[in-house]
Amino acid sequence: MENLSRSEFLRQTALAGAGLLLSSLKTFADTEQRKIRVAIIGCGSVSGQYFPHLSKSPFVEIVSCCDIIHQRAIDRAKEFKVPNHYPHIDKLLAGAPFDLMITLTDMQEHGRLNKQALTAGKHVWSEKPMANTYAEGKALLDLAKSKKLRIWGAPAVVNSPQFAYMSKMIQEGKLGRVAAAHGHYGHTGPTWSAFFYEKGGGSMPDLGVYNIATLTGLLGPARSIIAMTTIVNPERTVDNKGKIKVEAEDNAMLILQHDKGVLSHVQCGFNYFDPHGHEGKGQTQSTIRIWGDYGNMGMIGYDWAPLGVEVATSWTEPPKIEQVDAKGYVWQEGASVISESLSKGIEPIIAVDHALHVLEIIEAARASSASGKKINLQSTFKWPML
Repeated sequence: MENLSRSEFLRQTALAGAGLLLSSLKTFADTEQRKIRVAIIGCGSVSGQYFPHLSKSPFVEIVSCCDIIHQRAIDRAKEFKVPNHYPHIDKLLAGAPFDLMITLTDMQEHGRLNKQALTAGKHVWSEKPMANTYAEGKALLDLAKSKKLRIWGAPAVVNSPQFAYMSKMIQEGKLGRVAAAHGHYGHTGPTWSAFFYEKGGGSMPDLGVYNIATLTGLLGPARSIIAMTTIVNPERTVDNKGKIKVEAEDNAMLILQHDKGVLSHVQCGFNYFDPHGHEGKGQTQSTIRIWGDYGNMGMIGYDWAPLGVEVATSWTEPPKIEQVDAKGYVWQEGASVISESLSKGIEPIIAVDHALHVLEIIEAARASSASGKKINLQSTFKWPML
């Protein structure tokens, strides 16, 4: 047998894995009902976007919800006519049967809860991040494969038509040889819960994760990273715990090296004055920009709520605004897209290997900042994604 290069080996391995996972999707679609029975764990702030979106999906039946503050689950169940509500994951898993668990809890709990769901035979869609470390996330994927289950992790930025347009522009060489890219996202920080600032939280898994997912999705897997992270505001006052000490980074700068010499830069933080606020309403400037030697383009708005793409490819003509129709894309659509894929037996664009790569980047950024050294990355994913 001929020796395979590392890239070819990874490509063939990814294709083989994709075939196995697609097989699990088709088996599910052939043997189960059209609507996917969904259980939501975590009925706090984020669930306020998920419940109304999922309740309108023709592929979803919300059968249960759960929260350790049981009243929140009771309130969501009443508001959205969910027949079952529970105060603990053990009771959720032992209760009404369901197919897919949607994890919307504090991010530090994602890995533990996702493992429990997989062990109990449930598919998982997890808000970001899907685990606290790359090793924990990889173990979740291995567990899912061993049980012929699926797990996916947010964000769903690769689903937007703006992402598709930018990917096509790059792949067709419309920007020439791509050299560099930048992404940024920040505000003055959430106030409703302490977990954003506690160990395992931080601005990277909450905010920077979007830009990292978008830029690696457009430019390909990162091969190495050098980063600096800091804590600008050492104390915060939050609704659920009052004054707390900040343990996780609230300010971060990352430089990623991709193949062919391409560099990308991500900045994120909880100390950014932004008149558009946490929700980003009214942002009409680009927050993602790609540069090549024939042209450059920027995603207008935030990559989780894109409005269009500004393209500059002429020395004499002004930039043009392209792909302004979002076609209904919303950041919280990941779970409904996954439910449709399970129902129909089709493979979604969202890939768990991509989510794991993003998770490794976040972990490596912290290691780079602590050591002052560039960190080589080991994970990869099938690319281009479109």
